[in-house]
Amino acid sequence: MGLEPLFQAWSYFRRRKFRQCSDLCSQLLERPPGEQEPDSEYTMFQAAWSLKTRALTEMVYVDEIDMDQEGIAEMMLDENAIAQVARPGTSLKLPGTSQGGGPSPAVRPVTQSGRPITGFVRPSTQSGRPSTMEQAIKTPRTALTARPITSASGRYVRLGTASMLTNPDGPFINLSRLNLAKYAQKPKLAKALFEYIFHHENDVKNALDLAAIATEHAQFKDWWWKVQIGKCYYRLGLYREAEKQFKSALKQQDMVDTILYLAKVYVRLDQPVTALNLFKQGLDRFPGEVTLICGIARIYEGIGDLNLAYQCFKLTLVNNNDYAEAYNNLAVLEMQKGHIEQARALLQTASSLAPHMYEPHFNFAILSEKVGDLQRSYTAAQKSEEAFPGHVDTQQLIKQLKQHFAML
Repeated sequence: MGLEPLFQAWSYFRRRKFRQCSDLCSQLLERPPGEQEPDSEYTMFQAAWSLKTRALTEMVYVDEIDMDQEGIAEMMLDENAIAQVARPGTSLKLPGTSQGGGPSPAVRPVTQSGRPITGFVRPSTQSGRPSTMEQAIKTPRTALTARPITSASGRYVRLGTASMLTNPDGPFINLSRLNLAKYAQKPKLAKALFEYIFHHENDVKNALDLAAIATEHAQFKDWWWKVQIGKCYYRLGLYREAEKQFKSALKQQDMVDTILYLAKVYVRLDQPVTALNLFKQGLDRFPGEVTLICGIARIYEGIGDLNLAYQCFKLTLVNNNDYAEAYNNLAVLEMQKGHIEQARALLQTASSLAPHMYEPHFNFAILSEKVGDLQRSYTAAQKSEEAFPGHVDTQQLIKQLKQHFAML
């Protein structure tokens, strides 16, 4: 006897087999209404609809906490005023304000979706920042490699077209015909719908409208909706409004994720000192939280204080010695000090802890290529390509190595 279809779909979802989950939910949704037994809270139709919505969202989910890259439009058309002569160590954007010893602007690989590779100079830093609109427009770029026109055209390049990939017959939900007020009155359905609109359809306006109606229906007492409104404001470039929402959410519910979202706002506003203070306050409430310690390390790395960045990454490993990103970042700092063997050992540890991450493999390939160990470089580059087939820098490195081998 087989499993009940809805339970089977849920089992697929839990095992991250989202395509099978979505297909099974579609079959359930096609059943005649008479076959859909009413439930105490959900009807069978509502449960299948909600589960399919979540499965489609998970197929294209991008973690909003991860650092994203600032596009040309955000840089040149930024209306947020910053000090023209910033004190040393207080700005991530203005050149000449770091404390010296920062990473080379030349080593700045970026992923296909516009995200910086872990362990290298991150977005919103002083390197590679055009000073005029003419210079920015002349910057060579493609949809795959260089800095995007806007962050929306870079990191979210595949979002918004996800319906064509996950539903060949057309979008699962027709957003233009949705009655958002109706769904806002059903919190569990509304939350699944919001994430679908925000992540799968990349329709920030409708997502914001739904979140605003839902938080009003919850009498402004649900911190989750405030975080979602803040995410929408951040995506729209309304950073001060996003800051208010995240702060309000933190007053209602202290969450590490919300602290990380708020820190992203301060980084985008070029307020690294405020972000540092926020992280340190978060550590008072969540002692030993590695994401907060790693956030502090990233800020110090961004303002050029590599000694403190190094100490913070080491402290991250004291609290969690399985944190692959910290090993990867420490390896890059060791590379800058010229400690090749230490960097290799750290990268090998990172790749063994997180074989799904392409960054340690790619960094190891770059390091090996620089010291002339082409065979090791090629092997690591292949592993990087296997982990992330669309990474252009890996493909270019493999092409260069093949040319080297052909000349031997």
